[in-house]
Amino acid sequence: MSEATWKYVRLGDIAKTSSGGTPSRGKPAFYNGTIPFVKSGELGDRVVYETEEAITKEALASSSAKLFPKGTLCIALYGATVGKLGILGMDAATNQAVCGIFPPDELDTKFLYRFFESKRRELIEQGKGGAQSNISQGIIRDTVIPLPSLKEQHDIVAEIEKQFTRLEAGVAALKRVQANLKRYRAGVLKAACEGKLVPTEAELARAEGRKYETGAQLLERILTERRKNWQGRGKYKEPTAVENLTELPNGWLWATIDQLGELGTGATPKRGTASYYEGGKIPWVTSAALNKEYVDEAYEFVTERALAETNLTIFPPGTLLVAMYGEGKTRGKCAELRISATTNQAIAGIICSADIRSYLKLCIWRQYEELRLTASGGVQPNLNLSLVRAINIPLPPLAEQKRIVEEVERRLSVLEEMETAVQANLLRAARLRQAVLQRAFRGG
Repeated sequence: MSEATWKYVRLGDIAKTSSGGTPSRGKPAFYNGTIPFVKSGELGDRVVYETEEAITKEALASSSAKLFPKGTLCIALYGATVGKLGILGMDAATNQAVCGIFPPDELDTKFLYRFFESKRRELIEQGKGGAQSNISQGIIRDTVIPLPSLKEQHDIVAEIEKQFTRLEAGVAALKRVQANLKRYRAGVLKAACEGKLVPTEAELARAEGRKYETGAQLLERILTERRKNWQGRGKYKEPTAVENLTELPNGWLWATIDQLGELGTGATPKRGTASYYEGGKIPWVTSAALNKEYVDEAYEFVTERALAETNLTIFPPGTLLVAMYGEGKTRGKCAELRISATTNQAIAGIICSADIRSYLKLCIWRQYEELRLTASGGVQPNLNLSLVRAINIPLPPLAEQKRIVEEVERRLSVLEEMETAVQANLLRAARLRQAVLQRAFRGG
């Protein structure tokens, strides 16, 4: 049968739909039961075999929750997973954000599943409005679907799954490459900060029969210059040194960020005070900007009055910015400021010598995962200025730092080209997946 002879019907004319409900959270007797309770976030384009929660028979009888049979096709109506699909692998109840679809015998559930997968973008577009897209049972029921013969439906599903199996094998291989590249990046940074990436200055000086400035001498020079040129608030206070850390190569020593630079943070001027923002020309940076390697622009600006009346600090170009807290995986990220700007209180600014800046930045990158997981209490672990000051840095001689940075940049530039190619192929695979679906439901 070709597309020209396919029948097209409104889904609501041949199939039933129903949404669930959430039993009262204020009644503990409704939960920790034996009936799986599916929430929209658990629909991930797969068969649903397990759920985070289960409800009791009493909850089912006393709420709008309904028991859907194994094999029910479900679609998320709203939330972060709007449009996602799932087929129940067991009898289960669902919340109100999940729509169950019950097709007649002449409509194969897997065929309908793949059809709605092909229409996801269109459904979401129909539900746009407000902060996020919401689709309704009405939109689902009004969807016009093709209705080829049952045999052709089975053949179409089999062909889709055959092609998807090939695509998924390719995607899995690409994701393995991504994981390997991520490990390689971590390995390069680890080797860089352990003196294993380039010949050490001690080795070269010994082979060439010359003297060199050690990391200890470099640190003393940095501290001497800071004492001499101190213009900070209050009396100069000697930064805390590091003690009892792991062994380093000859000519290296452990130092803290507090020893290597001056630290500060910013503030958020009161949002209700128009004179702090309107007409402002001073760039004001938040931690979201630190997802890039460099910060060369701001999306908000504050006024001179805000600078005078709040705890804002103007950081010069070259300042290293470290996110002390923020959404997702922002915390612990480090970026170099390319403009003069002030920041909010979620950022630590490190003003250091231009000579050591690039090496210091890659050392902070090296410790990103540890910094991200560092906790100082509360629900969301955060860094603070004291924790940033105490970050330990393995300090090599200055000449060695330059060679390390050059080698890291060389290797990471190659890696970034490979990452870009992998990402492009993943996007291509996603487009091919959609093309397979579109072709299947055009009748060939």
